[in-house]
Amino acid sequence: MTAAEKPVERAARKPLSLRFREMVPEDAEAVAAIERETFPTPWSRESFWREAANENTCYRLALDGDTVIGFAGAWLSFGDAQVTNIAIREAFRGRGAGTALMRDLIEACKARGCTAMTLEVRPSNAAALALYRRYGFQEAGRRKGYYQDNHEDALIMWNTKL
Repeated sequence: MTAAEKPVERAARKPLSLRFREMVPEDAEAVAAIERETFPTPWSRESFWREAANENTCYRLALDGDTVIGFAGAWLSFGDAQVTNIAIREAFRGRGAGTALMRDLIEACKARGCTAMTLEVRPSNAAALALYRRYGFQEAGRRKGYYQDNHEDALIMWNTKL
């Protein structure tokens, strides 16, 4: 069996001890590692360092104990939040961490004055679509060929009732 054929090892199924906090520049390496594990065209460590240092962003971390297991971010502008990314380490997926992290990001953006939130998502990403719909996001359009890795369209979704 090749490494690609081996099943993904999930973290021990003990209950997660989730907590959330703002990302700081020193978290950039841990966040970039999750990004590389999750996305076909990942952002660099330096990109996350700049994002964490920017006053017009909101980046939140999900931790299990002291271990960073996920992150979510948004750009803030004129009362709107543009979700840039949300990711959970593969070994921790399917245990509610993504749902809780999305709720935390929404609350953090609301606390900073946002009343609406938007994002782009692949139509093929059923798990993400379910998550966003759970939080009131609705499809508002499509960006043709948006994703560089395979030219898949992006669905544009909005929640205007935060």
